[in-house]
Amino acid sequence: MIKESDIYRVIDVNFNRSKEGLRVTEEFFRFIAKDDNLRKKMRRLRHKLDEILKKDDFLKKLLQARDIQKDSGKKSDELEFSGRNKKNILFVNFQRIKESLRVLEEFFKIIDKDKAKMIKKMRFQIYKIEKDALLRTSLCNS
Repeated sequence: MIKESDIYRVIDVNFNRSKEGLRVTEEFFRFIAKDDNLRKKMRRLRHKLDEILKKDDFLKKLLQARDIQKDSGKKSDELEFSGRNKKNILFVNFQRIKESLRVLEEFFKIIDKDKAKMIKKMRFQIYKIEKDALLRTSLCNS
């Protein structure tokens, strides 16, 4: 049987991952691509995640479940530095956002179906933004 605290721990990690990816892409569009329209779209999605956190006592549950010392995946990020450049920062962070939103959607199906639906809608918005953004950049041509 799955413990509720484990579900909240998975959600906490993936909320953080999603928000980080959204922020990186937002800053990419702000400073590198200089595309205010795409920057605003990423910002709105990041704020939608914040809205989910603020409902009920949800944030408190996430923080109570957080256990950084026992997180076996925290060292895996050290491998992410190889081959990093400004061209693939956008691509890598879109992947991070999509994957973490999918995880959130699946685990919310267990505890809150309405939040799962909100996350699913966000995931499909990311698919569209990613398509628009990557086709406009040289990432698909290199």
